[in-house]
Amino acid sequence: MNNTDAALFKDKKMGFLIYLGIEAIMFMVLFMTYTIFTPPTKDPFPADIFEIKTVVLASVFLLSSSVTLFLSDKYLKKERKTPFIIWLVLTFLLAAAFLGVEINEFASYVQQGYTTSSNVFMGAFYVLVGLHAAHVVFGIGWMIILFIHHIRKIPAPLFLSKQTIFSYYWHFVDLIWVLIIIIVYVPYL
Repeated sequence: MNNTDAALFKDKKMGFLIYLGIEAIMFMVLFMTYTIFTPPTKDPFPADIFEIKTVVLASVFLLSSSVTLFLSDKYLKKERKTPFIIWLVLTFLLAAAFLGVEINEFASYVQQGYTTSSNVFMGAFYVLVGLHAAHVVFGIGWMIILFIHHIRKIPAPLFLSKQTIFSYYWHFVDLIWVLIIIIVYVPYL
């Protein structure tokens, strides 16, 4: 990476870290809202609907994706393209599996009649966990773009900077999930 590329990457990195800070504030407000309205005064109650199996399965998928992304980054820096792609594909598949579990969880709640209008708790739950799921969808789309850029063989320094910034995003999404586990699910399982 030459000096111009390094300076540009530093600016992109700083801008993206500011963006993540804003996202952190937004999630903090949603966590506070959820905490204020939970437990609700009427059915459904968190302890009645949350299932440990769903939380564990979703967590295994998403938190494992952080490990696979870390390995992908490691091989990219070593310029080993095949292991890099394998680990990035695994990250993608784990993210998709997580999303499948979350969609199934939401669908089962809706089938039971628990919607955003059931009570304030359900509304806060859907907004918080749903926004996190939307971030996972965005990350999946970002990985697709990374695959396209890799296939098109964009210059290595530029690709490395894109992958690095994506890694910041993905680890942030995983950190938010850990907070969701601790604040949303664990107290009621």
